[in-house]
Amino acid sequence: MKKIILTGDRPTGNLHIGHYVGSIANRLKLQKENDFEKFYIMIADTQALTDNADKVDKVKNNVIQVAIDYLSAGIDPEKVTIFIQSQVPELAEMTMYFMNLVTVARLNRNPTIKEELKMREFGGNSMPVGFMCYPISQASDILAFNATTIPVGEDQLPMLEQAREISRAFNSTYGSKILVEPQALLPESKSQARLVGLDGKLKMSKSAGNCIFLKDSEAEVKQKIMSAYTDPNHIKVSDPGKVEGNVVFEYLDAFATDESFKKYLPEYKNLDELKAHYRKGGLGDVKIKLFLNNVLQEILKPIREKRAELEKNVDKIYEMLFENSRKAREVASQTMQKMKEAMGIDYTKFLKK
Repeated sequence: MKKIILTGDRPTGNLHIGHYVGSIANRLKLQKENDFEKFYIMIADTQALTDNADKVDKVKNNVIQVAIDYLSAGIDPEKVTIFIQSQVPELAEMTMYFMNLVTVARLNRNPTIKEELKMREFGGNSMPVGFMCYPISQASDILAFNATTIPVGEDQLPMLEQAREISRAFNSTYGSKILVEPQALLPESKSQARLVGLDGKLKMSKSAGNCIFLKDSEAEVKQKIMSAYTDPNHIKVSDPGKVEGNVVFEYLDAFATDESFKKYLPEYKNLDELKAHYRKGGLGDVKIKLFLNNVLQEILKPIREKRAELEKNVDKIYEMLFENSRKAREVASQTMQKMKEAMGIDYTKFLKK
C-alpha cells in the first residue's frame, strides 16, 4: 500500500535553518520518491492561534510567508498538496468529537505539552484551553486524511502516540475500522534533529530571536554567524576549545560535507580533523565561523533567489493554497461523513427522498 504522508508547520514567523534541517530537507527527499499516494503539508494557522489569539494579523500574514519559504526551498506543488488548516473546517468538528475520547489526565501526561509549557511560561491558570488540547487537534489533522506516515522528530513522538490512541479509541467505541493508525518516520541521523539557537541556550525558535531565517540576506546571515555562541573559555587562538555545546560546530555537523572542505577549507579533509585541531588549540573562532558562513551561504543563495522570483506573483501562490485547501477539504469531508455514520449521527438518512 502506498503511503499517505502528512506534515506541517505553525505560521508564527518565517522558516529558519532549524526547520530546513529538521523537516524541509527530509520533505525534499520524500517528494522525490514514488512510494506515496498523497503528500500533504499543512500550514497550521488554527493551531498557531492557540497561543497567539491576540496576534491574528501576525499569523495571517505569515501564512503566505511560510508558503513562499516552502516553494523557495524546493517543495514541488505538483507533487505536494500545501493547504491552510483553517480552510478545512471539518478538522475543527473532528477535534470536538475526539475531545470526548481523551481525558484531562491523559493530556497532562503528554511530555511534549509539558516541555512546551516550560518554554512558553504560562503563569497560573492563564493557559488557553485550545493550547492544552492541540494534541487532539493534531490528531484530527492526521486522521482526517488517512495519513499513514508522519515525519517527526523524537520530541514529537508523544503527539503522534496521542493520535494513535484516539484512532484506536474511536474505532473501538463506535465499532468501526475507519481511522488509520499512523506511523512515525524518524530522522535518519542526529544532525537532522532541531538545531540549537544561535545563543546556545534553546533550540532555534522564532520567539526566542535566535534564528537564521531562510529569507535572511547574505549580510544578515554572516552577521548572525559571527555573533554565534562558541566556547566562552576559548579566549586566545592558542587555547584548547570545546566542541560540545559549541553552536558553530553543531551547525557544521548539520550542514558541512567533505565537499565543503574541498571548496572552502582544503587544509582539512573533514569535520573530524577540524574538531581535533580546535580541541588541541591553535584554531580561532573567526576561521570556523567564516567557514560555516561559506557553507550556509551556498545552501541559502538559491533559496533566496527563488524567493525573490516568487514574491513577484504572490496572487498565484494564494490561488494554489486555496485550491489545495478545497481539495483537502473534500478528503476530510469524506472521512467526517464516515465517522458520523459510525457514530450514528448521520441525520441525512431521515430526509425524504
